[in-house]
Amino acid sequence: MGKVNQFTPDDHKIVTSAVSLAEKTTDGEIVTIVTGESDHYGDIAWAISGLVALTALLLVSLFPELYLGIIDWLAGGWSGITALPYWALFVFTALKFFGTRLVLIWKPLLFILIPPPIKKARVRRRAISLFRVSTDHRTVGRTGILLYLSMREHRAEIVADEAIVEKVEPTVWGDAMVALIDLVRGGQPGEGMAEAVRKMGIVLAAQFPKTDQNPNELPDRLIEL
Repeated sequence: MGKVNQFTPDDHKIVTSAVSLAEKTTDGEIVTIVTGESDHYGDIAWAISGLVALTALLLVSLFPELYLGIIDWLAGGWSGITALPYWALFVFTALKFFGTRLVLIWKPLLFILIPPPIKKARVRRRAISLFRVSTDHRTVGRTGILLYLSMREHRAEIVADEAIVEKVEPTVWGDAMVALIDLVRGGQPGEGMAEAVRKMGIVLAAQFPKTDQNPNELPDRLIEL
């Protein structure tokens, strides 16, 4: 996905160290992943373009005199057009449609227009997808957990394996999420993820204390996509 990550080599070291320290006290296995964006949102850009084109066509049909006046003005009062021809409506609508889509190639504008619920759903979907690939059922005790951060959407997700889900309510991770978002917003993404990992480690240590029978099964390093 998009490369808008703000993680430096030092940030990677901070997060990796936090994971290693947290896992010294628990059989839980923490995986950390950061990405620039969770989706390209091309379908949303096309949908917005279609909405703009249809809205423009509706305005033309409601106020044809206004557009006829503009054409007459551009022609210096000699257009001689009394009704908009169908081909002109088609060209006008097509220009609005493809023009909007061209403008929305600029991601900052597109992300302003995407409704927050759509961003939330796409980030969650991506987090679950990555969890299935990197964490799900890859530990002996089903104690893997993913901390996922999507920078452009300004959203994070925690997805846990079945043994953790059975013992820990999703709301328990609230403190970790708050710490993460606050520090990322303050320009400290590495510290944010590290602090979230530390808080996750406290919860995991209480429910899944460290035993000698549980090896380090998943990578401690921060994965940057």
